[in-house]
Formats: sequence, C-alpha cells, structure tokens
Amino acid sequence: MKIDKQLTLADIDQEYAAFVEKFKPKKTTDDCYTPPNVYEAVLSWTVKEYGVDPEKVVRPFWPGGDFEKFDYPEGCVVVDNPPFSILSKICKTYMRHGIKFFLFAPYLTNFSTRAAGMCHVITDADVTYENGAIVNTAFVTNLDTMEIRTAPDLRELITREDEKNRREGKRVLPKYEYPDEVATSSMLGYLSKYGIRFAVAPEDCYFVRGLDDQKRMKKSIFGGGYLLSEKAAEEKAAAEKAAAEKAAAEKAAAEKWKLSDRELEIIRSLGHDKRGSEKSDQGRPDGEHLGEDRGDNDRGEGPRGELHDGRSL
Repeated sequence: MKIDKQLTLADIDQEYAAFVEKFKPKKTTDDCYTPPNVYEAVLSWTVKEYGVDPEKVVRPFWPGGDFEKFDYPEGCVVVDNPPFSILSKICKTYMRHGIKFFLFAPYLTNFSTRAAGMCHVITDADVTYENGAIVNTAFVTNLDTMEIRTAPDLRELITREDEKNRREGKRVLPKYEYPDEVATSSMLGYLSKYGIRFAVAPEDCYFVRGLDDQKRMKKSIFGGGYLLSEKAAEEKAAAEKAAAEKAAAEKAAAEKWKLSDRELEIIRSLGHDKRGSEKSDQGRPDGEHLGEDRGDNDRGEGPRGELHDGRSL
C-alpha cells in the first residue's frame, strides 16, 4: 500500500486534535475582522454623511500590517477597523499628520480615546465579527465638526446587516409567551434573581414536555415545564409582579452622581467657543486637559515609522 503523505496524530485521532485545539491562542478584539457587508454599510454612511470620495478611502489595517509604514496617498481618508488596543495612539498619529479618518471603536470606553479635534460617534450597535466575538461598537472620526454625537441611521444600517449575518450563521431561537398556569425553569430563575420566594406542592403541579397547542407546530417547552393549579397560578402571577416591581425599584435606586461646583462652573462657561476642546483648561485637575489621554503616553513607544511619501510618523 502506497501512502502519498505521512499521517499525523490529528488525522488518526480526533480526540487528540480536539486536545491540541485547546492550546491554540485565543483571539482578542484586535482579531475582530469586520464582516464585508457591515463594513460596506459603514462606508456608505460615511460617504453620504461627510461627502467622502470612495476612491480616496484606504484600509491600512490587516493581519501583520503596520499602519505607520502604510503608503497614505495625499487627501486619503481611512475608513477601517483598527486594533482597539492601540486606538488612542492611532488617532493621535493621524491627527498629528493631518490624515482624515473614520474608525471603528469600542462603545463603553469610547470617550477615553482622546485627541484634540476628534469626534466620538456613538451608535450602541452590536457587530458579530468573523472570529465569533460580539462587540458593541461605536466610532471615532476627525471628519465631524462636533465633539460627541449620536448616529441612529448608522446604527440602523449596522444592526440590519448584523442581524442578517446572525441569521445566516446560526438558527435564531423563537420566543414564546405562556399562560399563567405554566411554569418553566427560566420563569423560576427570574423570581430567584430578584429574591422572590415561590414554591409549588406536588398536588398543585403536573409535569409536561409541551402543551397540546404546541403539537400542531411540532414545538415543545424547552426542558419541560409544569401545569399549575389555579391557586398556584395566582401565587406565581403575584410573585412575578413582585419581581417586576423589585427590578424597577433597583433600577430607580441606581446612584445618581452629582456635579461639583467646579464642574458647574465649567458647564456655565461652555457654548461660547466653536468647539469644547478649544476652551480653556483652567480649573481642570492635572492630566485632565482636553485632548489629553492620561492612559496613553506617546513616549517610549520605540522608533517611529516612516510614510512612503516622506512624511514621518
């Protein structure tokens, strides 16, 4: 018998292959390569919103690439998804060299990416990236005259494309609404979450794997459920009401921060200049100057790259 290639342990033993898979490096947000349809939605919005010439759009970020050594044509606009771990450095570099950009960025920490003259575009849009990571995404840009803004139309475009990708990638589980006389594991879990005691005696419940009404659709109760007596159903409804009230109370009780006299003075001084970042930093503590990122220092980052057209990064 002639063997064209040498067999590996992985070819022979699938369990061994699964064992080896566990030791492969895990991907981070820096490995979040944007689905093409999501990128096209963002690009089309950017072109329409800011009058960008699509022919001048460049994408300098790819696996193993170096954005500082990329050949940036004169008048180009970067529309891309950069590594989030060095986003602050990227923005400052582009601002320093007059390179226009519209970049994907994390949502919750978006404001912490600081650079004078930059706008934070907040969308609160989930993007399911090709590595399987679901990241709540926003953007940063120097194409906008504002400093912070929403973009509901961009969010709608992204969400539509992302939902399309999710439907194609996996089966979407349906959601059902059950009568009060039915108890499921998730229902009792909701009660436990909000500290509501609820119990049903054996004589007041009957285990079922599905309702007769579900059979015509060939459906069932996931994990099974219980039919409840009228008395137990009333107690369950009261328990759910108490849980909902407790959930609302917890939300209302969330601590609301107050503004200091110093911050109120800053607020009273706003609105007199073109941009907030051009206002005086008087009264701000050290390291809180506008356009300064206390968590990112350009010093000690090693030698700077060099653009092909002679501009130094």
